[in-house]
Amino acid sequence: MRRIASLIAAAGAVMVATPARAQFMDILTAPKTLIERAVEARSVSDIAKDNAIVVKVNAAMARQGAIKASTEIYEQRLLVTGLFDDRATHDAFQRDVKAVEGVRKLYWHVTYLAENDPRRETLPSWSDTLAIAAKAQLRLTKAAGGKYVNFRVTGDSYGNLYVIGRAYTKEEAADIVAALREGDGVKKVVSTIEIRP
Repeated sequence: MRRIASLIAAAGAVMVATPARAQFMDILTAPKTLIERAVEARSVSDIAKDNAIVVKVNAAMARQGAIKASTEIYEQRLLVTGLFDDRATHDAFQRDVKAVEGVRKLYWHVTYLAENDPRRETLPSWSDTLAIAAKAQLRLTKAAGGKYVNFRVTGDSYGNLYVIGRAYTKEEAADIVAALREGDGVKKVVSTIEIRP
């Protein structure tokens, strides 16, 4: 019970610095996230380090108005996706994220595509992109019967899913990727899963 209380306190600190829309989403998803994190195979201290990084990244998002970016973090490995139509904003956001202390590894999957680029016409909306990622996380949790709590999933505007986390075996990592590939609209799955006991 103390572990859950510590996680609630750590999550509360993250919510203070996030933009209003993100805070609303945190409120909606917080109980599930906190319960999942309470059973993860890592320490409260490690989770607190991740939360501290997220606060700083959210501050960078707010400074740049980067509402079409998504982050996931696991063991101080930060995964960022998004699509920007302004090169200067993209570059400033990337610079700010790279300056965040405590990030062990950055997986940068944010792209720039001009607002008038005809390729934008075939891309899903950002809300559709977030929906694909949310369905993927739900599908993963459901298919695994709740045993895969050490993984996070996000998507990009091109129909790609990105998964970060830790697997105990190569087979477990392969099962995760296979479950994610099954979704409608998924073009490919990019895995940044580390494999170790």
